[in-house]
Amino acid sequence: MTKTFLILTFLSYGLLVTAQSKPIIEWIIIPADTFSMGSPSSEAERSNNETQHQVTVSAFMMSKYEITFEQYDMFCNATGREKPYDEGWGRGKHPVINVSWKDATDFADWMGCRLPTEAEWEFAARGGTSTPFNTGNNLTSLQANYDGNNPYNNNSKGEYRKQTLPVGSFEANNYGLFDMHGNVWEWCNDLYGAYSTTPQTNPKGAVSGKTRVRRGGGWNDYARRCRSAYRDNVNPAYHDYSIGIRLVRPI
Repeated sequence: MTKTFLILTFLSYGLLVTAQSKPIIEWIIIPADTFSMGSPSSEAERSNNETQHQVTVSAFMMSKYEITFEQYDMFCNATGREKPYDEGWGRGKHPVINVSWKDATDFADWMGCRLPTEAEWEFAARGGTSTPFNTGNNLTSLQANYDGNNPYNNNSKGEYRKQTLPVGSFEANNYGLFDMHGNVWEWCNDLYGAYSTTPQTNPKGAVSGKTRVRRGGGWNDYARRCRSAYRDNVNPAYHDYSIGIRLVRPI
């Protein structure tokens, strides 16, 4: 009889999980807390769908990095799926791209995980900050991969790399998560809808709708779209060279 072995190795603030024939995912423990979701009216370049409201989230674990081609290709090999195109930028440690919301949820199910809720994503991205970015009031191209020709709030221009970079190419936020701003958008589980104006606990998004939330901005986006509070939504069947995956799991 073949046995499946599960190896758990605790890190200083994360958890490394390996399972036979499945990718290694390094997990970061995100603590329970209450935060102000959305943006204040004073935040430069904000959108009108970012109504600030109080949200409480329970503790959870989030993948330290965006899911890579190396990890997703293992899923494709195991399930007989067609591998997504890498645009010629390389596979390996580059974040997987050209995946739809269904592709992302199928991968998450296969891993015994799920996609983050929009609230979990924003709370984790902020890393305890209340500024537009987890880097403060500005995001430079030395801190994230985005279109440096379009900086935030009239700050200095930076580099525009015109493609994804390997995950972990910049410094992590205060929780130890990498690339929460830029590189690739990350699918969330939620259907898109207007925020509640009353306090919420573990909100799961709209009850009905046709589009799914994506967060974080991508390599080809203006800096304002990489803000912690920025919300975007697209058809769940949509996929392109700037959308990827990050996973969560319960503690």
